[in-house]
Amino acid sequence: METISKAKAFGGTQGVYRHKSDACQCDMTFALFLPPQAEQGPVPVLWYLSGLTCTHQNVIDKGEYRRLAAELGIAILCPDTSPRGDDVPDEPDNWQFGKGAGFYLDATEAPFAKNYQMYSYITEELTELVAKEFPLDMSRQAITGHSMGGHGAITIALKNPERFKSVSAFAPIAQPSTAGWSKPAFEKYLGNNQSAWRAYDTTALIEDGHRIESLLVNQGTSDSFLDDGLRPWLLQEACAKAAIPLTLNMREGYDHSYYFISTFMDEHLRWHAARL
Repeated sequence: METISKAKAFGGTQGVYRHKSDACQCDMTFALFLPPQAEQGPVPVLWYLSGLTCTHQNVIDKGEYRRLAAELGIAILCPDTSPRGDDVPDEPDNWQFGKGAGFYLDATEAPFAKNYQMYSYITEELTELVAKEFPLDMSRQAITGHSMGGHGAITIALKNPERFKSVSAFAPIAQPSTAGWSKPAFEKYLGNNQSAWRAYDTTALIEDGHRIESLLVNQGTSDSFLDDGLRPWLLQEACAKAAIPLTLNMREGYDHSYYFISTFMDEHLRWHAARL
């Protein structure tokens, strides 16, 4: 593992690191904020999964999480959104697929299956690496994310409920198997057998019996992707049928940007802190 950068912030340390990934067959970069409490011993960790076109850098620059994370004593772990490199298959003119758009799934279709193994990367490889290298209490993990990352956070939590003590999302893609900006990606990554898509679709996972204790979602009412891509009412219906407590906050006038995310970041951090 290579340290790309380290900087002191709010008494803690914001680091960026690179390592060779066996899962994705390329170098992968991630960011980790360690609060000052980590100097005394392992601290709980909140995973933050970013959205389409993003890397770890977006939330570092715009997420405004460090002040409260330092106060609460929570580490913030920010992986990349996809494999990277010249040899990684991509569609450079398509921002909804390929690099920056891994959808946190394990691809099964050529040529993408070789590199696009983001579910395994997050849940296995990166987990093992950070547990070994940093003072993190892996018995206290939570997960959140934005848009595509919100989809990733909820689906990963649904499939690993014993691991994540809490889950939240900012403007998640509620049903990616039918949304216009994600269905084509599912076809290319997972093939035409739509039964395989259910393992990476929040509403389908809930229909199939997967459960989490509760869920916090913030969604802007002025989000340009609200009606066609995000559709939080589908998540609301699925949670209601499954008796999953959902706190869905529709935030008047907010859009899809980091202005929205940073505004409600404290609420999410406090939600997780109470459960960690």
